[in-house]
Amino acid sequence: MQPSLRHRKTSLNPGGGYWIWYLLPAILMYSIFMAYPMLDSIRLSLYAGTTGSREYIGTANYVRLFTDPVVSARFWGAFKNTWVFFAFHMLVQNVLGMLFAVILTNRTMRGRQFYQTIIFIPCTIAVMVSGYLFRLLLNPQFAGPTLRSMGLNALVHPWLGDPKSALSVVSLVSVWQWVGIPTMMFVAGLQSVSEDLLEAADIEGCNSWQTFRHIRLPLIMPVIGMIAILTFVSNFNAFDIVYAMTGPNGPPNYSTDLIGSLFYRYGVAGEHPIGIPEPGVGAAIATSVFVMLLIGVLPTLKATQGKE
Repeated sequence: MQPSLRHRKTSLNPGGGYWIWYLLPAILMYSIFMAYPMLDSIRLSLYAGTTGSREYIGTANYVRLFTDPVVSARFWGAFKNTWVFFAFHMLVQNVLGMLFAVILTNRTMRGRQFYQTIIFIPCTIAVMVSGYLFRLLLNPQFAGPTLRSMGLNALVHPWLGDPKSALSVVSLVSVWQWVGIPTMMFVAGLQSVSEDLLEAADIEGCNSWQTFRHIRLPLIMPVIGMIAILTFVSNFNAFDIVYAMTGPNGPPNYSTDLIGSLFYRYGVAGEHPIGIPEPGVGAAIATSVFVMLLIGVLPTLKATQGKE
């Protein structure tokens, strides 16, 4: 028997609860693989020792993290380096991404799909592979003879062995690899701007800069905010590029040590020279970084999202 029209309308009411079944798998996966480990890391930060011999010590790991001369020095050094790493991505990667996107969305641009592919190709390369290749290219013994034969003696320098240049070089390699992602996101945002607005700006006599500054840029502010948040979060979790190019100890002299590599040493591998993992200290580092990310993300999200 066919259900009445009234019954069908009631079952399809947008206010009904049937939609929860579509969200349930995602909520379940997020709870198991994201929420539970995050909450468990907070619990773990209150203990000392490894599996089987853990002892509840309260906030002692946090006290040690911020007051112990050695641990605190490593933490704040990695914290500062991570901000430098983040600044390179915000000021170089995302600015280049915006520039590339503006060029690629120019209405007179030809071959844009080819250039989009070229810009995005580095994102498809494994970080360990690209990091190792750049480590070879930046090695004076490997690339030095070729550079000298080309008259580029100024480029023959132990870039990764110099504390003054190592972090900048690692950051620029990471920028080169990931600039394609903000570029594609900016392209999508700029392409969503109505052509009617751009034509109206042309009629009013606006030049390219005025059109970008007063029309296109304000309309893609939510995209800019989302890219800023993704950059912030991903950079404060960065580990693989440093591991591939300089190693987990952040050489030389901890100049390339990031929060991610510091967490790896304390929580997983063990800090030199003892080499015994301290999961409690590692969890305290992870929890502290989570709070910092939350403090940084929420104002950015509030300032950039929801604007019409």
